[in-house]
Amino acid sequence: MSSIAVVTARGGSKRIPKKNIRDFCGKPIIAYSIEAALESGIFDEVMVSTDSDEIAETAIKYGAKVPFKRSGNTSGDFATTEDVLFEVLAMYKAQGRMFDDVCCIYPTAPFVNAKKLRDAYMILKDDPDINSVVPVVRFSFPPQRGMVCRKGFLAYQYPENAMKRSQDLEPVFHDCGQFYFCRIKALEEYRDLICPGCVPLEMPEEEVQDIDNYSDWNMAELKFRMMNDTENKKCLE
Repeated sequence: MSSIAVVTARGGSKRIPKKNIRDFCGKPIIAYSIEAALESGIFDEVMVSTDSDEIAETAIKYGAKVPFKRSGNTSGDFATTEDVLFEVLAMYKAQGRMFDDVCCIYPTAPFVNAKKLRDAYMILKDDPDINSVVPVVRFSFPPQRGMVCRKGFLAYQYPENAMKRSQDLEPVFHDCGQFYFCRIKALEEYRDLICPGCVPLEMPEEEVQDIDNYSDWNMAELKFRMMNDTENKKCLE
């Protein structure tokens, strides 16, 4: 299979200005996504889709390619990840280059590493019935026992689960927001990265952190430092 890694990094971040190239534990946060893709050794092309000259310059510095700029149509607040990927793939096709699968990697995903990308690639490669692989994490508390506030009073959203033990409830997962590995034929057919034939790649909770605001950013740096301290200690043992 021929594979392309697309790091999606527009320049219009509002809640955290210049979020995609902001320093994260010593280097621009986008560098982690680029370096993981390059280190994995599974991609024929590692590129960054951006509308920003500053992001493009940073991406090239860390080894990614930026063969063209993202258009205005895919740089707005309402453009989907799929819109960006279709534009990228169309631009490569116009240059005579086509791929079998695509890995969309978010630029603010410092917990992505080469091993995770290789694991996802092997899952996709080894089973033709699998169309995409998505990293997920379990909800730390069963949402089936969640509560809602109605007219100022708490109530179980699902009363039938109120007395059930947590271990008796079906595990529920959510998207890690790190990367998506997908067969391009399936993406074109279903227009969705999470499509029929999608399988999970479960991640530990300590390696998952959504980064939407400064509090999230600080928590991500704390988790990242703790994870790397643990890995360094293992290497010294």
